[in-house]
Amino acid sequence: MYKIIQKRNWLFGFSLAILIPGMIALAMWGMRLSIDFTGGTRMTVTFAGMRPDAQAIAKTVTDLKYGTATAITSGDHDSVINMPTVTNDQRQKIIDTLNTNYSGVTEKLFETIGPTVGAELVNRAITSIIIVLVAIILYVSWAFRKVGIGPVPSWVYGASAVIALAHDILIVVGIFAILGHFFNIEIDSLFVTALLTVLGFSVHDTIVVFDRVRERLIVGTEPTFEETVNVSLNQTLIRSLNTSLTTLLVLSALFLFGGVTIKNFVLALLIGIASGTYSSIFVATPLLVVYERWKHHRR
Repeated sequence: MYKIIQKRNWLFGFSLAILIPGMIALAMWGMRLSIDFTGGTRMTVTFAGMRPDAQAIAKTVTDLKYGTATAITSGDHDSVINMPTVTNDQRQKIIDTLNTNYSGVTEKLFETIGPTVGAELVNRAITSIIIVLVAIILYVSWAFRKVGIGPVPSWVYGASAVIALAHDILIVVGIFAILGHFFNIEIDSLFVTALLTVLGFSVHDTIVVFDRVRERLIVGTEPTFEETVNVSLNQTLIRSLNTSLTTLLVLSALFLFGGVTIKNFVLALLIGIASGTYSSIFVATPLLVVYERWKHHRR
């Protein structure tokens, strides 16, 4: 049997080693927001002939001095260009310039997102995450309301689950802050969807482990709460890892072979689900023992 709980300080240290660089990056550079949040113009163009790479397209548009543009390729012939808000005349100038440089370029989609809409999306994203976190702590506290036979009250289970969820969110956000600074990776509305998905997946794993702890408290013969938790972790470890591994394999295939437009979304899921599996086993559950030991020393 693995002594997982006994190594909790090392496990917490590993989490901090990943969290701290991300938090420093977030404080120093922030996150690179797409026009979903900042407002701007998104134009999708189709190339009849050979499509240039995304960097060349972005440079061509940026050279027109309408603001810095970014581009990503989509499908076999399309490219999606994001830029600050442009007028109809500037829009036509962009199409004409692309046709001059590459020929056979047609506009497929043009949309402008105002800064007010972007600010509203930010507020809704933050509100959604807060509501989900509150709902989870209430649900976990209610689900484990009958664990009074143990040394840890039900609200600690809920608080531990939420701390683990915050751990997962901060890791994803921190890594994307680093990627945004060094690789110009932007976050959009799909990123928020990925965060909410990570929250649901992570709390599912956490509840599975907590439920086994509850069962061991009722029928187990371990002499201490620490050993009860360690036995519970060992009994659920393989199941949790196998479940997460199958999910990560599917996401890896999507990341490698899926469309460019969902690549950042899938990357956020990959990071978040890997982090969620780790936190359910090595963060949330050890926190129960930390509370129990703290409570014991107070006495």
